[in-house]
Amino acid sequence: MASGEVSHANVSAEVAARSAAELPEGTVITNSGRISAARFPGDAPSTPPFSKKELIALDDTLKAASEKALVRFSVYIGDLAGDDLEASARQILAKAPEPAYGTLIAVSPNTRDVVIVSGREVSSRVNDRVAALGVTAAVSAFRQGNLIDGLIAALRVMSTAAAAN
Repeated sequence: MASGEVSHANVSAEVAARSAAELPEGTVITNSGRISAARFPGDAPSTPPFSKKELIALDDTLKAASEKALVRFSVYIGDLAGDDLEASARQILAKAPEPAYGTLIAVSPNTRDVVIVSGREVSSRVNDRVAALGVTAAVSAFRQGNLIDGLIAALRVMSTAAAAN
């Protein structure tokens, strides 16, 4: 999961609340709240099939969107479990740094589902209207097979709308 960097007064309390024992071996929470994991020699890569340039563009956009809207935007790309896609996305958001201040854009490429959920502290600014704007911005690029471009478009539109609310 990628996550933009944004600071709130309670970030250190939330980060401190997470026990190091909860994280897999080789994983840490950085000072900014990001979760960073190392791969061990011989382990298969677990990164998505995107170029370094695409991942950097997505990361830069996550950071800019998070700073602009004061919302910790995150992106999840993968299968959403179960029949209740929103509940599945909420479970993923709950594992992100500062979930109360977060918004998750979850994309399930195999089923072509997009789910956007927000934490309680930002749900009034990143509401259904803002989520719909984000999906609308992403759909054109998604149809052309450009997942990263669609996510970047969604993040830009949503952060602008959330900052205006």
